[in-house]
Amino acid sequence: MDINEQTRRFIAAHRTEQVRDIALHAHPEDGTDLAVALDCIEGWQRARTKLPQWAACEDIIYPPHLAMEQCSSQSTAQYKTDLAQRLSSGAPHPTTLIDITGGFGVDFSYMSRVFDRAVYIERQQHLCELAEHNMRALGIGNARIVNADAAAILDELPPATLIMADPARRDAHGSRTYAIADCTPNMLAILPKLAGIAPIIIKLSPMLDWHQAAQDCNRALDDAATPAAVSEIHIVSVHNECKELLLVITRHGAEDGETDTFPLVTCVDDDTVFSFHAQDTAGTKAQERKQLRHNTQPTTLDQPAYLYEPNASLMKASCFDLLAQRFGVTQIDSNSHLFVSDKQVDAFPGRAFAINAYGPVKHTLRGIKQANIAVRNYPASVAQVRKRYHIADGGDTFVFLTTMSGKKTAFVCVKA
Repeated sequence: MDINEQTRRFIAAHRTEQVRDIALHAHPEDGTDLAVALDCIEGWQRARTKLPQWAACEDIIYPPHLAMEQCSSQSTAQYKTDLAQRLSSGAPHPTTLIDITGGFGVDFSYMSRVFDRAVYIERQQHLCELAEHNMRALGIGNARIVNADAAAILDELPPATLIMADPARRDAHGSRTYAIADCTPNMLAILPKLAGIAPIIIKLSPMLDWHQAAQDCNRALDDAATPAAVSEIHIVSVHNECKELLLVITRHGAEDGETDTFPLVTCVDDDTVFSFHAQDTAGTKAQERKQLRHNTQPTTLDQPAYLYEPNASLMKASCFDLLAQRFGVTQIDSNSHLFVSDKQVDAFPGRAFAINAYGPVKHTLRGIKQANIAVRNYPASVAQVRKRYHIADGGDTFVFLTTMSGKKTAFVCVKA
């Protein structure tokens, strides 16, 4: 797929302008493909922040809006590349990556660099044409582009070191889907065959419950000829926004036991990493969890103390008892998911605040005119709180409204 010179000149001349204004007011020269130009301009503008290395490559052709919206960011693609490199470490050469849901090719463009060979499979022809052009533009010489429905050619797949899958989370009408079985392809239907080929990384919606996702995949793998199970779960956030849920499926021998063994869960937010085995939050720790819950009310806040808000990946993982154990902090209530301590814990994976005041909401908020407000397990929204107490947004003060021992409580803080 190539762009003619007229279209290239138009893109270069207008790519920093608003796409809507260009569409309404621009007067392209004859031969300019305006639809392609607008897609490339909008795509490049998104790529400047989402994919800066791609944006720096002048010859990239960008797809329509939806493909750009769904593709990985540079940081999450690099994370999957590091994961793929670790999973394939020690594999015999030549190593081969198969991406069965190629899409725009961002993950493939990064992951392919740590393999000797890489196969991109995509059922939409125009995305295959884009990928062939863009991989060449990016200097990736080990890629083979295949226009096919991977689910229909499972028996034809070559031997592989690793399989990557990012099933489309849109139905035939373009509506969002989240359940694994509702995505395309239905990974639950093809996992038994894929597991016999190579380890698998599946990228799923961050909206999914990771426990249920792992259970669904393990049930699907019960009928696999090659024993396999979910061995790792990665919850990936960028700048405290949960972006991806990754499942790693690997083979195991009969000596490894049942397929419902507990996977390693890794919570990532930028450079912060927190890992635990899922068994640490299961029934085997029931007595410890009961004791932790019994000790959820803070008792040592007479002097200014510290409040902690776990990052987005930890919130998704719901490993709150483990946080209390590892960092020596105390949950203020079992459903509030906020923690306190007498002394500052520098390594806590999330935001840390120094507490200036805490107590009943009305009394504690008296005199506050501006603050950043968050509510946790509290019967009113941020907007309702602002309206009721006449508090403007912004400033250096942070207010957390929550429920502690059944009482509505406010914490007034500043960043630690």
